[in-house]
Amino acid sequence: MTKLPSPFNARRGALWLAASLTLPLAAASAADLRETVAAVKRSVVAIGSYQPTRSPAIVYSGTGWVTGDGLSVITNAHVVPEAPDLARQESWGVVVADGDNVRFRPATLAGRDTEHDLLHLRLAGTPLPALKLADSDSAAEGQDLAFTGFPLGMVLGLHPATHRAVLAAITPMTSPAVTSRQLDARAIKELRRPPVVVFQLDAIAYPGNSGSPLYDPASGEVFGVLNMVYVKGRKENAISAPSGIGYAVPSNYIRDLLRQKPQ
Repeated sequence: MTKLPSPFNARRGALWLAASLTLPLAAASAADLRETVAAVKRSVVAIGSYQPTRSPAIVYSGTGWVTGDGLSVITNAHVVPEAPDLARQESWGVVVADGDNVRFRPATLAGRDTEHDLLHLRLAGTPLPALKLADSDSAAEGQDLAFTGFPLGMVLGLHPATHRAVLAAITPMTSPAVTSRQLDARAIKELRRPPVVVFQLDAIAYPGNSGSPLYDPASGEVFGVLNMVYVKGRKENAISAPSGIGYAVPSNYIRDLLRQKPQ
């Protein structure tokens, strides 16, 4: 006579089956991210400036990444001032690792989108590996993402760090005012325009992460660009202490910027 499994054994078998299905998927996901990070890091650059009379001559404070033909670099507009200090021979561009040293590549301004805090720089010379843009309209809350950049700029050195993130919410950039007293000129101006949508992330990022690519862990396609100053200032201007929430500007705004004619 065949012995029927006890409820305990049946439950244990179900748990074993679930674990046997979940663990390979988790391992595959981790393997995908390792491979993706190795590829993405080749396209991530620091954004900074070169000034021959300064010590150090090369400084950087934000993150950028290469897209398009390998000569277009995307970052946040607030990372780069309106104009370099020409009187002191300052030039803006990207900083890349060259063995144990750092190398500066000058860039020209190709487009600035102040409303979405985006900047398009153009390099000359040899193209760098480029990242592809994803359709940010296809992003969904709960989606796994990752971002790579330089969390504290020069404090941690030219070593890009990667963090996982979950798309926690797709939300307007400006929070609604609770009372009319909270309305200022900027808020009133923004209420008259179509709302700018941003990605809210359950990940902690730092000022040096501004400009980092937010991408799919499996494909490396970019869904947005991290923004730790401009957006946070609008979304959390009533909060006195950092909240630990991250924000990103969706990639379709980047696509629009790339279509603009060079300035």
